[in-house]
Amino acid sequence: MGINLGDIIKDGRDIYGDGVNVAARLEALAEPGGICVSRVVRDQVRDKLAFSFEDLGEQHVKNIARPIRVHRIVLGERRDRAETATRGPPQNPPLALPDKPSIAVLPFQNMSGDPEQEYFADGMVEEIITALSRIKWLFVIARNSTFTYEGQAIDVKRVGRELGVRYVLEGSVRRGGGRVRITAQLIEAETGVHLWADRFDGSLEDVFDLQDQVAASVAGVIEPTLQVAEFSRAASRPTTDLTAHDLYLRANALVFSRSRQIPEAMDLLAQATTRDPNYGPALALCGLCCFLCCLDGKTVEDWGPDIRRSADLARRALRAAENDPTTLANAAITLAYCGEDIEAMQALVDRALTINPSSARAWHAKALLNLWAGETELASKYEDASVRLSPRVRTGWALHLYGAAHLIERRFHEAVPHLRLAVEEEPAFIEPYRLLAACCAHLGRIDEAREVVERLRSFTPLVVPPQIPYRREAHREVYFSGLRLAAGEAA
Repeated sequence: MGINLGDIIKDGRDIYGDGVNVAARLEALAEPGGICVSRVVRDQVRDKLAFSFEDLGEQHVKNIARPIRVHRIVLGERRDRAETATRGPPQNPPLALPDKPSIAVLPFQNMSGDPEQEYFADGMVEEIITALSRIKWLFVIARNSTFTYEGQAIDVKRVGRELGVRYVLEGSVRRGGGRVRITAQLIEAETGVHLWADRFDGSLEDVFDLQDQVAASVAGVIEPTLQVAEFSRAASRPTTDLTAHDLYLRANALVFSRSRQIPEAMDLLAQATTRDPNYGPALALCGLCCFLCCLDGKTVEDWGPDIRRSADLARRALRAAENDPTTLANAAITLAYCGEDIEAMQALVDRALTINPSSARAWHAKALLNLWAGETELASKYEDASVRLSPRVRTGWALHLYGAAHLIERRFHEAVPHLRLAVEEEPAFIEPYRLLAACCAHLGRIDEAREVVERLRSFTPLVVPPQIPYRREAHREVYFSGLRLAAGEAA
């Protein structure tokens, strides 16, 4: 939440002006569950309320010419009123522990001395997270949240509070020649006590076995009765080709980066699937990229064949890796967009969540499919579950979904703040611009809608896409009519 004190301009049910803009920027600076206020608010209430303020200094924020002084409200305790500039960055408000054992696997340190090998260490962590996630009674934080700590000095107690977990796993990877060494240690977050540590050495040909050994050892510490056989190499190894696996990891990083480099990722995935034509995760991600290229306007000349290719890749992925949760989620999103029966696609996502209840990606897929089916309340509920499993991930994709849900419900005023933040959080993500332009047009703010369209045109010539996946005619109509009005096209 962001709180500011200042003049506003009222236009019917809408309000705007610098006072509102500053409050919106304060909200964006606040941690999940936290409250940031401007200096004028702090000065008005600092001696009247039973909590204190932490000075975050002057912050430069988008579309505000001058820096603003930001203060974080410290709830639940009184601190010395003397606020100094020497304080370190604020800690996130603690999250409640889940009702089952919970763990966060932090980025492993790359000890190879080669920055180009960073993706290898990241891939190792992702595989360990995947292996642990197969334990249905274990709550596992998604990689996108744990990777926000990459390159930082780690305080495991702070990590435990911010992510709401009982255990933290950290370690390092050293890769050289044909050998790899993994070190790992398990720590109880609340006390900082080291529960277990070990070192694993092996050849690159056996790297997947090493990942399974680490995962099995950690699980054995948390739950002694767990059978190590649950982590056998044969359980769900998607490929035995290490180069194909490396190419997939590089592509995955490009797809979900802030710059959203879809065509470059597709080139890597084409190489991966050439090496291993039955590599399910790579096929599913390639299918997802293919329809995203269409949606982003990268293939405006020949939409139909590329959509059919997306569906074909998704079906191949399902045949190759029918029990991989990420493959199921990505294939379900792609096939639903391409027009497949949405209830059947929801069943695929439910199967993914049966296999891995801690898959943030699968919960996001479930939310997206419910949005397209018109079940907006369920969509928001499932997106909340995805965000809880990945509380430190960039929030652009979640804000996009919340904004889309408000748009198709014709709650345009509520949609606009979500979508404005979405385009700032993920500037290369095309769809939030379309939704924002449509909302502004429906609100009668045509000049503002046209400005959003002009910004959209700097990314793509395809302002109005040929098709959208919403199943209800009323939802398609509110989307297209608003967007065409914003673009100056005939209805």
